Amino acid sequence: MTLRHFEILRAVAETGNFTRAAERLYITQSAVSHAIRELEEKAGTALFDRLSKSVQLTKSGRLLLEEITPILSSCEALDERIRCLEQQAPLHIVSSITIAAFWLPKILNAFQKDWPDLRVNVDVVSAANAIDILRNGNADIALIEGAPPQGPFKCTLFAAYPLLVVCAPDYLITRKELTLQEFCSEKLLLREKGSAIRDTLDSVLYLAGHTAQPAWTSVNSLALIEAAKAGLGITILPDVLVSEPLEQGKLITLPVQDLLLRNEMYAVHHRDKYLTTPLRALLSHIESTMS
Repeated sequence: MTLRHFEILRAVAETGNFTRAAERLYITQSAVSHAIRELEEKAGTALFDRLSKSVQLTKSGRLLLEEITPILSSCEALDERIRCLEQQAPLHIVSSITIAAFWLPKILNAFQKDWPDLRVNVDVVSAANAIDILRNGNADIALIEGAPPQGPFKCTLFAAYPLLVVCAPDYLITRKELTLQEFCSEKLLLREKGSAIRDTLDSVLYLAGHTAQPAWTSVNSLALIEAAKAGLGITILPDVLVSEPLEQGKLITLPVQDLLLRNEMYAVHHRDKYLTTPLRALLSHIESTMS
């Protein structure tokens, strides 16, 4: 039996007439008669009493109608929802920590003004983990900083920030521009290997023939800021993270020859992924942060 059989049964029961049921469903009367006959053969009993000018459900027919009514109601509700599945399916974003702290809230505020009922799930992870999650198909889009990933991805540059070399005002006896060699000989307070900030620094130093040997290594940028404020060494962090202690005079920037550091930020999605209307809208909001 098919849903069409059940729709025909309900229409005949409601109209009391095969002809009117056919007109309601935009099919022929013979199609209605054929469907009812098939249902009665399947049930092994009459479902309608054929009266002189109308048809009327038998007791068996009423029992069947009670069974199929919720099924038809559910299917009709699904038919309405199926046209807007894209508007109901949640988006899953994985984001690096810096982007989640300083850019993502503004992006999502603007996006959810246009899509107020759409659920957006966010996981804040390292850039490397973000790409792994995306590669495994467990996220719709990744927001990362640093070098764009290799592989079957489409990467959209949407913002960038400078990395600043900072220390406490009294860390160095004389404030001067350091050479790269002098810089590498200082007490360095650095993010962990694999972080976008550390990868950017290590790449520049490697190309210049130098290697950083940090005194501190931390996954927590705030810990590095506090260590630098305490005069324990030099740290390198995004300008947005150190702007407040710089304004307060608790940190100062330290010039280093040939050490200009900048991290770019990318919205990344699998190049073969189908982009739903909400996902395209989210990408548009992300790209608008460049303006």
